[in-house]
Amino acid sequence: MFAYYVQLGWRGLRQGPGLTALMVLAIAVGIGASMTTLTVMHLLSGDPLPGRSAHLFYAQVDSDPSPHRADRAPLDMLDYRSAVDLWSAHRAERQALIVNSTVKVRASDAGRSAEMAPMLSTTASFFAMFDVPFRYGGAWQTEDDTDRARVAVISSALNQRLFGGVNSVGRIVRLRDADVRIVGVLAPWRPSPLFYDVRAGRFSQGDTADFYRAPEDVYTPFETGIEINDGNFLPFTCWASQPSPGHLQSAPCVWVGLWVELANDVQVARYRQFLDDYAKQQQSLGRFVYTGTRLQTLMQWLDFNHVVPSDVRLQSWLAFAFLAVCLCNTIGLLLAKFLRRSGEFGLRRALGASRRAVFAQCLVESAAIGLLGGIGGWLLTLAGLWLIRRQPAAYADLAHLDAGMLVFTFVLALLTSLLAGLLPALRASRVAPAMQLKAL
Repeated sequence: MFAYYVQLGWRGLRQGPGLTALMVLAIAVGIGASMTTLTVMHLLSGDPLPGRSAHLFYAQVDSDPSPHRADRAPLDMLDYRSAVDLWSAHRAERQALIVNSTVKVRASDAGRSAEMAPMLSTTASFFAMFDVPFRYGGAWQTEDDTDRARVAVISSALNQRLFGGVNSVGRIVRLRDADVRIVGVLAPWRPSPLFYDVRAGRFSQGDTADFYRAPEDVYTPFETGIEINDGNFLPFTCWASQPSPGHLQSAPCVWVGLWVELANDVQVARYRQFLDDYAKQQQSLGRFVYTGTRLQTLMQWLDFNHVVPSDVRLQSWLAFAFLAVCLCNTIGLLLAKFLRRSGEFGLRRALGASRRAVFAQCLVESAAIGLLGGIGGWLLTLAGLWLIRRQPAAYADLAHLDAGMLVFTFVLALLTSLLAGLLPALRASRVAPAMQLKAL
């Protein structure tokens, strides 16, 4: 029976090809616009570490003594002493200190001139915590963190620029005025967003586009990076003037991030208590005035920082509003198409077809229109994403249609066409056979 409805639907599509083309175009344009923005939204707001994000936490304590702040929540980063104290206590399964800067880098055994590259000074657990992939070598050893070893991991892109993409493990790269040995080269890695480096208030006027920039090119042990690039670090914020700008170890500033990995609720509760106890201890020592602390999961931290650019959210709402307009137009076109065929439906009813059969025939025809519209919408989505990739936005290179969104494109097209066909199909199924036969 379904095959019969498909045959009738195909015949119906060929009746009034102009109306059919308009409906397919309306659905295709609506689907193309909505899926382009939805795909970008999906890429920018998805879980960057599925299955692991619930066990990764960002730790904060309130080291700022300023009394005039209306919001007494801890600042987004830690001062150097607090960060090192918390990390040195080893109260989590894994933990990673992070601070970024820009450093002059060149290959010491190559004739290429030096370039400025973003550097992340972190600890050995960073790579395992965040599932960072390696092409050659691996992370430095845990003891390298405390020994201030002159080692580094470099990105795939930097390895290509400096060494032509070959295995460069063991070679020497010069960072500023220091030689360091390469122990690992990353595979191409493009986390979206750059979740470990998210900080609210870092950008003016709520601009979060930089959360989607490419990751750093150089990774060094935390203390090694601070030692090599001392004087070139920028604070997140300060509550007093810096004695020596760029040299922040003893400055009244916050500028270091701390991530911890906790396996279960018991560990989470213990670490929260540890943060509270540490804040109270520092208050008793006169270093802290306030004892506020906060511990958020990776996804809570991203949500707290509103990482999805506001223009993408607005475009998504506008695109779905446009899809609703296209849906209304399709309803009107389907209604006109089916009412023009009232004689055909009346004759079928007179020959014994039930209202349900006519209703099913119309819905199958609507689904066929949706399928054709889905193909057109898929092509328009690819074109829209191609245009986005040519925009100057930081996230432009992320605009690709994955398998899940491809399936969703066709599901949305079919649902849209079926929804649009409900009222016209219902009207067509209620055609009075006697009236239509009399008209014939």
